Amino acid sequence: MVCFGFPTFLFYLNLLLISPRISSALDTISPNQPLRDGDTLVSAGQTYELGFFSLADPNRRYLGLWYKDISPRTFVWVANRENPLSNNLGSLNITHQGSLVIANIRNDILWSTNTPTVAKEPIAKLLDSGNLVVRDANDSNKENFLWQSFDHPADTLLPGMKLGGSLGTGTNRVLSSWKSKEDPAVGEFHLQIDFRGYPQLILNKESWILMRAGSWNGLTFAGDRPNSLFQYEFVINLTEIYYKYEIRNRSMISRVTLNPSGIAQRLLWDDARREWMLFSYSPVDQCENYAFCGAYGICNTTNSDVCSCLEGFEPKSPRDWALRDWSAGCVPRKTTDCNNDDIFIKYERIKLPDTSSSWFDRSLSLAECEGLCAKNCSCLAYANLDIRNNGSGCLRWFRDLLDIKESYADGQDLYVRLAAPKLGKSNIGYRENKVNFRDNEEETDLLLFKLCTISEATNNFSSINKLGEGGFGTVYKGTLMEGQEIAVKRLSESSGQGMKEFKTEVTLLAKLQHRNLVKLLGCCIHEDEKMLIYEYMPNRSLDSFIFDQTRRKLLDWPTRIHIIDGIARGLVYLHQDSRLRIIHRDLKISNILLDSNMNPKISDFGMARIFGVDQIEGNTKRVVGTYGYMSPEYAVDGLFSVKTDVFSFGVMVLEIVSGKKNRGFCHPDHELNLVGHAYMLWTKGTPLEIVDECLTDSCTPSEVIRCINIALLCAQQRPEDRPNMSSVVVMLSSEIPLPQPKQPGFFLERNPPEATISCEVSMTLLEPR
Repeated sequence: MVCFGFPTFLFYLNLLLISPRISSALDTISPNQPLRDGDTLVSAGQTYELGFFSLADPNRRYLGLWYKDISPRTFVWVANRENPLSNNLGSLNITHQGSLVIANIRNDILWSTNTPTVAKEPIAKLLDSGNLVVRDANDSNKENFLWQSFDHPADTLLPGMKLGGSLGTGTNRVLSSWKSKEDPAVGEFHLQIDFRGYPQLILNKESWILMRAGSWNGLTFAGDRPNSLFQYEFVINLTEIYYKYEIRNRSMISRVTLNPSGIAQRLLWDDARREWMLFSYSPVDQCENYAFCGAYGICNTTNSDVCSCLEGFEPKSPRDWALRDWSAGCVPRKTTDCNNDDIFIKYERIKLPDTSSSWFDRSLSLAECEGLCAKNCSCLAYANLDIRNNGSGCLRWFRDLLDIKESYADGQDLYVRLAAPKLGKSNIGYRENKVNFRDNEEETDLLLFKLCTISEATNNFSSINKLGEGGFGTVYKGTLMEGQEIAVKRLSESSGQGMKEFKTEVTLLAKLQHRNLVKLLGCCIHEDEKMLIYEYMPNRSLDSFIFDQTRRKLLDWPTRIHIIDGIARGLVYLHQDSRLRIIHRDLKISNILLDSNMNPKISDFGMARIFGVDQIEGNTKRVVGTYGYMSPEYAVDGLFSVKTDVFSFGVMVLEIVSGKKNRGFCHPDHELNLVGHAYMLWTKGTPLEIVDECLTDSCTPSEVIRCINIALLCAQQRPEDRPNMSSVVVMLSSEIPLPQPKQPGFFLERNPPEATISCEVSMTLLEPR
C-alpha cells in the first residue's frame, strides 16, 4: 500500500468534498471530475457500465465493469482485484499526468495504472466495446490510447480484445480466473498464448499446462471449429503475437470467460430468455488433458482404449498401459538409422502435437517441408502451417510428439517419421515377396499368405466362418495363429473378377493407407486360387444397419453424421490426397464397412480406375456398377470422373439420413426414386419428412437439413454442378451458406430395373447379398 503526504491527502479530500458528482449519463471523467462510489460511467451505446460494487462481503468494494442491461450483473473486468476498498468512500480519479488511481478516504492508493506517458489534457472514457481507455483530449487521433483496460484483462475476453503479447512493449494479455465466485482476486487458472516455438493457446494451472487448444491453422485454433457467428484473427509478426475474435452480428452479445474451476467458456446472451447460452467450452473430455497419452500416444475418446500408440510405436510401460495408465507414452519399435529407408506415416484430422519445440516457416510448401525434414535426422515430423488453399507453410518437430488427439472435423494432417519396416519370414506362414501377376507388367510389394495358413485360419473355409457371398465369391472370417482376426475374400473360379480385377484391387490397396479405407493385409495366390486378406470389420457393412428394421435404431444421428463425414474424407483421399488418383466407380452402402468404433471404411476396389495427374475424365464401353448409385453420364455414356463418385456419395447420404434404399423406393403419391422424392420435398420446403423416424430424439434439424442439401448438390444431373469431395468436407464441418440444389439425375425415372449393370460386378466384403 502506498501513502502520500498530507498536502496530497488534502488534494484528494478536496476532490471528494467539492467535486461535482458524476452523472450516470456520462462516459468520461477528467482530473477535476472523479468517479465516486455510488456513481457510474455508462458507454455511449448503453452497453457497458463502470462503477463500484460488492459481492458477498459488503466491506470489500471493487471497481468493475459489467453489462448495463443484463441481470444479474455479469462482470467483465475488475480493476483492484487484489486490493478491495473496505467501505463505500472510495473513488476513481485521473491525475493531471494521465494515470488512473483508486483511492480511499485516507488517501491510500489501492490501484493505479502508472501511465508512463504524460498527457496535456487527460481523460478516461468508457467505450461501447467495453474498453476503458485513457487518452489526451487534444489528440486528434481518438485511437491513440495512453492506457486501456483491454491490455489488462481479468477473466473475460470480449470481442475486439487481444489475447497475447506485444513484443515491443512487453505487454502480455492473459486471462486469469477469479479465486471463487465471490472473490475476483487472481485465481490459479490462466488462459494465454505460449510464445515458444510456433505460438499456441494453452490453459495453465499455476505453472502446469492443463490443456492446449492447439496452434493456429489459418482459420482457428485446433480446438475451436470455424463457424458463421464469429470471425477469428491471429497475428504473428516481429512486434506482436495475439489472438482476437469478433462477432459478425453486432447486435449479439458474446464473451469468453475462464471460470474459477478452470473451464474456458464461450457464451452468447439470449435476449428472449434473458440468460446466457453456452456456445462452447473446453476442456470437453479427457483427451484435452495435456499429454494424456504421453509421448507418441494418440487420444480418441470414441475408442474403448482411449489411448493408442502411433504406428510403429509401442507402449513404453506395457504393464501400466494394461492398467489404463497411459502417461508414460510410447517408444519406437525400431530406431531410425537416418537413411533413405525412413518413411513418413500420414495421420489425418488430428490436433497437431505440442508446437513449443517446433520450427516454422511460412514460405515453404509441404513438399519442401518434407525434403527438409527427411534430410535432418533430428526432424521427427512435419505438417502444413496453414490449412487454407490446400495447405501452405511448414511446421517441423524436433522433440517428442506430445498431446496428439484425433480431432475428426477440425484436425490437420501430420507426417511422422518412422524407420521403414523390414518384413521377414514368420511362423504364421507368410513372407515378404514381390507378387508377379503373370503378365509381367508390374510387380507389387505385398505379403503373400500360404494357402495352408489361410485354410487353418478359416477352419478349412468352414460354412460357420462364412460372412457373406457375392458375385465374385465368398468372404470368410479367419483368425491367425497370433490371434489377429482377418477377413478372407475368396474368388470363385466362375467369378466375373479375373486376374485383371484382382490385380487392380491388390495394386491399389497395397499403395493406399487411410483410416477410412479398408486395409489390405495381403493376398494368397495358389494355382487357380485367388484370395485377398483384409482387416476384419466386426460391425460388417453399413447396409446391415441402415436397412435393418431393428439394427437401424443403433445408429443415432451423431453416429450417422460421423459415418457420412468419414466416407467423405476417404473419398477426398482417393480423389486428391493419395499418391494415386482413384475413381472408385462402385460406391454404395454395402461397400461401406464399419469397425468396432463405427468408423466407416470404403471397400471393394475391383472396379476402381487410376487417373493421371492431369486427367479429368475417362470413358468405357463396359459400364459396371449398381443401379441407383450410378451417375447419369456414366450409366448412359460410360463417362466417369471424380464427379461419378460424388453422385454416388449423394445417394448414400440420402439413404443414411432416411434409412431407405434409393433403388426400389416406393411412395403412394408418385413413382420417383428416393433422390427424386427428396428433391420434391426440398422444393416444397419440407425436407425433414424424409428423415428416418429413429432419429427423432437424437438429431439436430439444422444439421439434418444441411446434410440433405449437400446430398442433393452431389446428386445433381450435370457433373459440373456437383461439388468436389474436398468442398463437401468443408460443407459438412462448417456453417458456410450452401447453394440451392438443381434437379437431380434420374429425376424422372420410373420403375427402375431390379438388376444391376454387369451383374452387379462388385462383391461387398463381409456382407451377404
